[in-house]
Amino acid sequence: MNILLEPLNFEFMRNAMIMGILLGILCAVVGSYMIVQQMSMMGDMIAHSVMAGLPVAVFLRFPLSVGALVAGVVSAVVLSGIEAKSRLKLDAVMALIFSLFLATGTTLVTVLPGANRIDVMHILFGDILGVTQGNLKETFGITLIIVIGVWLFYKELLFYTFDPIGAQADGMGVRWYYLGMVTAISLTVVASMQTVGVLLVIAMLVAPGTTAYLLVKELHQMMILGSFLGAFASIAGMYLSYYLDIPSGSAIVLVAFGFFLLAFLFSPSHGILTQSKFVKDMNQ
Repeated sequence: MNILLEPLNFEFMRNAMIMGILLGILCAVVGSYMIVQQMSMMGDMIAHSVMAGLPVAVFLRFPLSVGALVAGVVSAVVLSGIEAKSRLKLDAVMALIFSLFLATGTTLVTVLPGANRIDVMHILFGDILGVTQGNLKETFGITLIIVIGVWLFYKELLFYTFDPIGAQADGMGVRWYYLGMVTAISLTVVASMQTVGVLLVIAMLVAPGTTAYLLVKELHQMMILGSFLGAFASIAGMYLSYYLDIPSGSAIVLVAFGFFLLAFLFSPSHGILTQSKFVKDMNQ
């Protein structure tokens, strides 16, 4: 029992675990839609594109989160425009936008006055142990807005997710739903910058959702189970980080991938080992 309680004596550990739970829920909800819409690499592109907005935010004396959000949404809008107006494949356009925004960010850091104060390593790799009450309030607000939005528009999002052509034919504003999706991804990246960092946020967006995808069939079940898995991975990763003295963000991602590996091997309906056993029993 002392092993579980000792880390909780420190305020920074309590804050980190609360942040981990919030991000576990947020990443699973947003990530589930990304996975079923095959937008996982979109999340990776946005996660790196936010770098372009950080030096601009510092120069204009805006919060870093505002600059990151604007850059993430703009990168997705530019991606959609290029894809719609050219014969280029989606992956090629993503690579182009990814490189452009990342190069823009690293250039502006050295050019704009005051932008060199940005701790690039902190943004890339995160520091969940350094979260403040302000970070917690911001992340709680983002999580609450997205969860309520999904709850209110669940049926429409479900229709748009699995049949975008049919949704457009039915008169739905699919462009607005696309914009809402990329805004949700950008907000999730903004919330995760303080914890796992932009380089590892894609793992938290994808790992809990893909694990749940192997275990359940319905989208709402995928989001709920993914939320539990993401929150538990965050807490377990924090304990591993505390006792093994390893980076907290990396520990969280490793635990999340461990859950995925277990589901990949032992899922009743999709597991490699369980399916092999099932086939063997059938042959007998």
